This record gives sequence, structure tokens and C-alpha cells, in this order.
Amino acid sequence: MVSVCGKEMLIDMDPMDKAVLVSLHVSTLDPTVQAYDRIWSRLPISREYFDSIVDRLIKMGLIEKNDPSKLTFIGRDAIKVVLVGGVFDLIHPGHIHTLKAAKAVGDLLVVIVARTYTAQKIKKDRKIYHEEALRKELVSSLSFVDLALVGREGTLYDTVEYVKPNVIALGYDQSHSEREIAENCAKRNLNVQVIRLSTPIPGSKSSKIKEELGDSIYGI
Repeated sequence: MVSVCGKEMLIDMDPMDKAVLVSLHVSTLDPTVQAYDRIWSRLPISREYFDSIVDRLIKMGLIEKNDPSKLTFIGRDAIKVVLVGGVFDLIHPGHIHTLKAAKAVGDLLVVIVARTYTAQKIKKDRKIYHEEALRKELVSSLSFVDLALVGREGTLYDTVEYVKPNVIALGYDQSHSEREIAENCAKRNLNVQVIRLSTPIPGSKSSKIKEELGDSIYGI
């Protein structure tokens, strides 16, 4: 069900329809990989089958007729994009639980990997072992992450404005205020739901792992 001009509209889509919409939208956010290649890496379907789904979704008004690489506003409204941000210097069980929980809230999970200077600006004594490209690659390797991006220059909200998520999911220990984020998004005319995720393993923290193992593993 999607909302069109304030009215709810029922659209009959199967999971493959939604998977194609997701792949197209992800390629809009990151054009370095085409939509078919993205979906094939997870679901090895034929190009002919992919194109047939795209044709059907065009007829349903979910994909632009003149540019089949883009969703219409109805098509965009048919998928829920969830955004999660973090440093992700070391991936641990707490991250896995949080990201899986975030993905369960929507259809497309976008993970924003903080730039090094941004992360150190927030926490000056933070040690970061991996450069941005490696941290992005690490997050991208998780099967339930649809897209990992390095944060854009500027503020958090420049990145949010680029992705235009439906939901921003905060980790249980992230310092950001749900209310502050929602208010700043509203100032940019972004209608975003901000939620706080819980965790069954609150003791799983990067800082703790680094403190105990960082020197011995990385020699830092």
C-alpha cells in the first residue's frame, strides 16, 4: 500500500517486484553498479526476466516510462528506505544485531560510514584503524546491507537529504537525539521517522574491543 496525494492506494506487488524497485533505487543513489548487476549478485535471474518485471512495473506506474532506471514518486513511495550511520571501524555482534533490526523495519537498508574527520570531531580521542574506503567495503560485505556510502561533505543532514530515507534508525548507544534529528530533518522538508533500536548485547562495543585487543592486533 502506498500513499498518493494523501490517499492510500493498494498496489499488488510480489517480493521480486519490490526487489527490482530496490535495485533500481540503490543504483540511483550509487550509479557505479547497474540495477540488473546488483540484483543478479544476490538473485541470479536472467536479464530477460528482469526486463519483463521492469516492463510490468512501468505499466503499473512505478517506474518512469521515459527513463526505466528511475522510480516514479509512486514507485519510491512503495519502498521504505532505512538509514543507519556509524563509524564501523570494527564490525562486532552489536553491529550485526543493530543492522539486522534496522533492515527488518523497511525494504532497503542504507548504511552511512562516517568520514574519519567527522568521527574524530565527535569524539576527539577516538582511534580509527581503517580508512573510509576499507570501512565502507567491510560494511558492504554484509549480505543484509543494500548499500554502504561514505558520508557526504558537510553535516549529517546533507547525507540525509541525499538519501531521503523514510526511517533513520539509531543504535542504542549513539549520542544523537531522536527529537533533534527529527526537527532538523523537518527544517529541510524531510519527512523522516527517527527510531532508537535496542540490543540484547549492550556490552558489545567497538571502544571496549579496541581497548582490549587493538594494541595486540594492530600494534597501535
